[in-house]
Amino acid sequence: MSSLGDQIRDWHRGVLAVAREDWDSALCFFSDVREPLARMYFNRGCVHLMAGDPEAALRAFDQAVTKDTCMAVGFLQRGVANFQLQRFQEAVSDFQLALAQLRDNAVIDYTQLGLNFKLQAWEVLYNMASAQCQAGLWTKAANTLVEAISKWPEGAQDILDIAMDKVQKQVPLQLQQVPKGEVFQPPRRYLKHLEPMDFLGKAKVVASVIPDDHNAQPQQRSQAEHAGHQPSSSMCGHTSPGLYDSLLASRRPGPGPSEVSSGSEGAATKDPESLVTVTVQCHFTVPLKVPRGTGLSSFQTLLAQALLHQTQTGQLSYKAPGEERSWIPISTEESLQSIWRNVPVGPGGLQLQCQGVWGRPVLYQVVAQYNYRAQRPEDLDFHQGDTVDVLCEVDEAWLEGHRDGCVGIFPKCFVVPAGAYVEAMLVLGPQPGDQN
Repeated sequence: MSSLGDQIRDWHRGVLAVAREDWDSALCFFSDVREPLARMYFNRGCVHLMAGDPEAALRAFDQAVTKDTCMAVGFLQRGVANFQLQRFQEAVSDFQLALAQLRDNAVIDYTQLGLNFKLQAWEVLYNMASAQCQAGLWTKAANTLVEAISKWPEGAQDILDIAMDKVQKQVPLQLQQVPKGEVFQPPRRYLKHLEPMDFLGKAKVVASVIPDDHNAQPQQRSQAEHAGHQPSSSMCGHTSPGLYDSLLASRRPGPGPSEVSSGSEGAATKDPESLVTVTVQCHFTVPLKVPRGTGLSSFQTLLAQALLHQTQTGQLSYKAPGEERSWIPISTEESLQSIWRNVPVGPGGLQLQCQGVWGRPVLYQVVAQYNYRAQRPEDLDFHQGDTVDVLCEVDEAWLEGHRDGCVGIFPKCFVVPAGAYVEAMLVLGPQPGDQN
């Protein structure tokens, strides 16, 4: 059975084959993907259309819209296949289904999902009028174009005016479809993990990750202890000094929390009164390629290296005193300095949170107002009250997020910003059925 990496690799090879117009190889690679998503069936259908086989394309698009009944672009392309097969009534029906999935929106941008194409409502109506022309329904075609004109974006007026003139003269219209060569591509965050990475071959251990590990040489321990605020560039790249120091400090045995500087440039200070207790909650999903049989010490070293990268790209957030669930992202140096100036004196100190997914920063957090059950493989499901890290705003209606090690998309209307959810709970008070 092929691994996920092999399937992503076949998907990518299929996209490359499409780019060089090698239709047979593209179909072979797309067909090798086991348990294909709707997007993979869509890709097969597009390749069949480009290869001049609308019958095979129709079967592929049938499977695409069966797996994803909300795939507007799938209905559009199935309508194109029916049109080429001179099944004009079926084509009109498919274009109507595509329009219904637009849900009164003027456009759906598929770029975030890997397809370089924006489906416009007026294009769907234009195609519907084209199929009606072929069926001899000229009056209906004219009425459909009137509706398309009411939805045109900037730059489409001339196209629709010319189309209306042709329909009035009973001249057929040419179809609008996904441009030749455009297919769904695999997510970029997966592609960068395709090539094998040799972590052990170039690793340079300067300190053991296991306390009291007698395998570490005295010289290596000395190098680690004197690294201080000047980490080796070959080890940590552009690691932030404060984060690097806190990680080193966390490895040293001893009572009490790690002490980090409160200076604006991270400079060390000897004044005990200027030291602040900082509690940082970290939550990361880290993919690793580890040779089979790797020992515990080596594995922990690899994990530590990956976490150093995650701390650089993760989203740092601040919890205000008295807040239970709300975290405020720290996006600029100025916002962090403002927090330092307002840190309360006392044992509570400063509470921070650092979260990230596969090197992707968290934009902000939301809380589920309702349960959402995944409808498609790429969806992220959750329950009411769950906190979700938002990684990307796909469009006006959908977000991409992370929860409990899973990444997927979900409707924006099912969630609210974390702070808004807390305020709503305070207003509503205890709900029926609450135990406390």
